Amino acid sequence: MMVLEEFLNPTQNKLFKMLGRLFKGNTYTSKDSFILVEGDVPIMLVAHLDTVHREPVREICRSKGGEILMSPQGIGGDDRCGVYALVSAYEMSKKKPWLLFTCDEEIGGIGARHFCTEHEEGRLPKGLDELKLLVEIDRRGSNDAVYYDCDNSAFEKYISSKGFVTAYGSFSDISLVAPELGVAAVNLSSGYYNPHCLHEYINRRELDEVVKKVVEIIGDAAKKSFPKYRYVEKVHEIRQWASISLPKIDTKKLSDYSDEEFFFETRKRLPSEYHELYDELLEFYTAEELESYREDFGDEVIYQLYIDEYGPFYAEYEK
Repeated sequence: MMVLEEFLNPTQNKLFKMLGRLFKGNTYTSKDSFILVEGDVPIMLVAHLDTVHREPVREICRSKGGEILMSPQGIGGDDRCGVYALVSAYEMSKKKPWLLFTCDEEIGGIGARHFCTEHEEGRLPKGLDELKLLVEIDRRGSNDAVYYDCDNSAFEKYISSKGFVTAYGSFSDISLVAPELGVAAVNLSSGYYNPHCLHEYINRRELDEVVKKVVEIIGDAAKKSFPKYRYVEKVHEIRQWASISLPKIDTKKLSDYSDEEFFFETRKRLPSEYHELYDELLEFYTAEELESYREDFGDEVIYQLYIDEYGPFYAEYEK
């Protein structure tokens, strides 16, 4: 079985070739876009090969005991942890899941978009239409489950039964793949923290615990009695802003503001203790996305989103 470090050093291109050799014989490869590995269990695991870091990992720093991994070049847990998890879960499972490795998720889900196009054009294996669920492994933390616009409550209940807790997220490859295939999907934690910065780190123990749970889910999906969880599009509430009173421009709807006006007016409506967190989160979300979360979950979601993005290890704020 391959070890985590073997997935951290290669560039995206080298990792693409390495996986092509590893799964040679039962793969569909779209050059520079994705690798699809056919399985015999109606579940597909998803991970992306690229990271945001400019340099490949040359040095790996380990904590005493080797549980925590970091790198001066950026460890790339997002999403090399997911790639490792897919390969490990595949090797550990008696009956094999489908695997989808995508390229360039960090710049807009390029590989996933190509996958969707090829599926729509009928160029991919027919077995994809028999899938019962999708599991992406590309989320920070230890037990998060993110569903994006998939709103299948039975599916969420099943995933929660494995010890995962529903969390919030803005985008990942399954945001595109799930509606294309019509199958419910979830993005699970993979043990990395502080994504998109050089202080990113990996908790190896947490990652391995997630892999064990994914192997259990694969085993469940292999049973004939296991249901097919269909993709159910979330219905977003249409919010009315006309009644909101704002200084000087209270006759305007927020939707009529320029981007800059929208940012300052929505930030102004937050309690002051959340202002700095709000500013930090704009690296990951638009002001419109943050406002949508606040309307759904209240002001305290700003703190939770901050912890989700930066991780409890580096959190400097207390609720």
